[in-house]
Amino acid sequence: MDFSWMGWTWPTAAFFAALAAGLVGMSMWDVLSPSTPRTGIFGNMTSRGDRFFVSVIGSMLIELGWIGIVGGNYATSAIICLLFAAAVFRWY
Repeated sequence: MDFSWMGWTWPTAAFFAALAAGLVGMSMWDVLSPSTPRTGIFGNMTSRGDRFFVSVIGSMLIELGWIGIVGGNYATSAIICLLFAAAVFRWY
């Protein structure tokens, strides 16, 4: 499949496919086990969807900062993003 007409690369397409899979997975998780809001580290009530959104936005910022500062070795930044997402789901 050629994504060049949209200016996409395969990593970009893989990112959006992973994002879509995450949204579908979160939806299925919420249907099977409805979430109840809980108090996060800042004292605000959050749901699983809120934590997923914060982890996606935070990971995007981590990746952009990594590209701007380091420029390569994306496996390390992906690990940092996964650790960030785990911390958000645990404590936020």
